Amino acid sequence: MTTIDLNSDLGEGFGPYRIADDRALLDMVSSANIACGAHAGDPLVMDETVRLATQRGVIVGAHIGYADREGFGRRAINLSLKELELLTLTQLGALSAIARNAGARLTHANFHGALGNLSFVDRDVARTLLGVVKSFDPALKFVGLPHTEAAREAEAQGIELVRSFLADRAYTPEGILVSRQIAGSVIKDLAMVRRRVMRVLQEGVVEAIDGTLVPMQTDSILIHSDTSGAVELAGAIRSAVLDCGYRVAPF
Repeated sequence: MTTIDLNSDLGEGFGPYRIADDRALLDMVSSANIACGAHAGDPLVMDETVRLATQRGVIVGAHIGYADREGFGRRAINLSLKELELLTLTQLGALSAIARNAGARLTHANFHGALGNLSFVDRDVARTLLGVVKSFDPALKFVGLPHTEAAREAEAQGIELVRSFLADRAYTPEGILVSRQIAGSVIKDLAMVRRRVMRVLQEGVVEAIDGTLVPMQTDSILIHSDTSGAVELAGAIRSAVLDCGYRVAPF
């Protein structure tokens, strides 16, 4: 039976605040991208999320973003390439240490929000971010969108690319995510999300926001934990995957 990974951005709480029902989502996914204390998360939340994931056989990776709690990492910040390098290295180091202390190890990395969006279109930024990932641990995989500068740079640097599909986000004809500032960028209709997942798995295409069909091969499907109704969204995506004859398993 063919397998597909389901991944989710988790550990995005802070102190007493929680963004999502991480426990419920960890029962449905096979890989977790854990916030590293910059856009969200703190040492206690990171440790708790790593341990909960490991107990369930869910692999863990670093979800790296701008240091912008107030904006949840979704606001652009003008940083030099050196600053981006150290921002990435610091977050990888923090989560890796916490994972090792919990008897786990990082398997992958990806980039959150505005930082991720910048890496999709800016080759120098992509080269810097992926270069840090490779130098930190050459065995780490990169979970990212195909058709992007980040994906091309991962392949150029010899980093294994895990192609991620965002079932509840609209795509441009170029295969890039539509800005959240544009109406229709986030798809909230669960039936539509199911249809999109099934079409990607069965036909290898996604319908862009203008109606054109974009080739879309995927190794992993992302579930946004901060979306309202994230657990229901995860259930809809998982059921669509199973209905297509796939088994959910880590990449």
